[in-house]
Amino acid sequence: MPSSFDSVRVAVIGGGPAGLMAAEALTQRDIQVNVYDAMPSVGRKFLMAGKGGMNITHSEPLEPFLSRYGARRAQIAPLLDAFGPDALRAWLRGLGIETFVGSSGRVFPADMKAAPMLRAWLHRLREAGVHFHMRHKWCGWDTDAANADPARRGATHTLRFATPDGERTVICDAVIFALGGASWPRLGSDAAWVPLMTSRRVPVTPLRPANCGFDADWSPYLRERFAGQPVKPVAITLTDIDEKVHNRQGEILLTETGLEGSLIYALSAAMRERILADGDVTIALDLAPGLALERVVAEVTRPRGSRSMSSHLHSRIGIGGVKVALLHEILSKEAFTDAHRVAQAIKALPIRLTRARPIAEAISTAGGIPFEALDERLMIEQLPGAFCAGEMLDWEAPTGGYLLTACFASGLVAGRGASAYLEARRGSA
Repeated sequence: MPSSFDSVRVAVIGGGPAGLMAAEALTQRDIQVNVYDAMPSVGRKFLMAGKGGMNITHSEPLEPFLSRYGARRAQIAPLLDAFGPDALRAWLRGLGIETFVGSSGRVFPADMKAAPMLRAWLHRLREAGVHFHMRHKWCGWDTDAANADPARRGATHTLRFATPDGERTVICDAVIFALGGASWPRLGSDAAWVPLMTSRRVPVTPLRPANCGFDADWSPYLRERFAGQPVKPVAITLTDIDEKVHNRQGEILLTETGLEGSLIYALSAAMRERILADGDVTIALDLAPGLALERVVAEVTRPRGSRSMSSHLHSRIGIGGVKVALLHEILSKEAFTDAHRVAQAIKALPIRLTRARPIAEAISTAGGIPFEALDERLMIEQLPGAFCAGEMLDWEAPTGGYLLTACFASGLVAGRGASAYLEARRGSA
């Protein structure tokens, strides 16, 4: 038997950006909100993401901004109409957090930190009457408890939580789920909600790693000598499953198991889907993106006398270190002595990637509850009065502020949707 019962107006399950923004949207309608989270404190993944500099959104125009959401652009666009990058920056100013645009177009808080922003936000939410319940892990629904309370038989949802003091049942008029995906489970996003949703016949697209690294079969020498080293500048050419050719320049990181880094993350969806379709994917690395092929050929084929090919490459086109190590890794000893073959490899070095890194290591996840299972307010059609926001939804985006912007926006839309739902119920009562 549950140890205790609570009756609340709206329950928000999940204390990340999407859940907190849903709570704020509800307080703006003078609706009492209770936030439940399985962790000892809210916003843990948000704080971790901000450790290297809190990239909150991006300054690029809306058209390219929307393109970052790929196949889900049409579904994300209305969310950003409600709360886009400019609105997010204005909202931050309202918290006392100034922002600036970095050289890459990414937007950061002035102090580059997530913690001051979260503290200011939580203070405002508490001042607005939001109640926080930590170490409350959602375990599903309990319809028997709702029927046992005559005063609450008209409530929409009866929710079960595991707490340090035993099981607690919460009866509410509406619930907003913002439980995240399956990346960084130690911070709370463990995807335990998936079987709970599917048990209620809510469709869930399988969760997959996004913004993740990929494995390559490196030699022991490359792993031991060069793991952890950045490879820059570099460009990647990749053909996706729709035969569309992607070419992007940036920086990658060579790891013990393969490759990761911002450029890999930007193309991770296309790489992942190609691996799912074909079993692996081969990308072409341009190790000298600032030089045309003709120039590389001309420089590399110059007579090198007694110098080694490695010394020659460093002298003529400034390629050395980890880039030369990658050439050695892919080319045979014979090929590495052939200047024409080396030049061609510098501009298009084939790297075979065999699998995405485990989902727990990913920055974010693809998959989740599809938009087709929701109405325009982000209410789950199968569960009236239940709304969904953030990474629980089936969408993905590269790093660069796109993930957080859509999480904030979906939380706002879900909160407003729950408010409209409650108002409609009141009107029909």
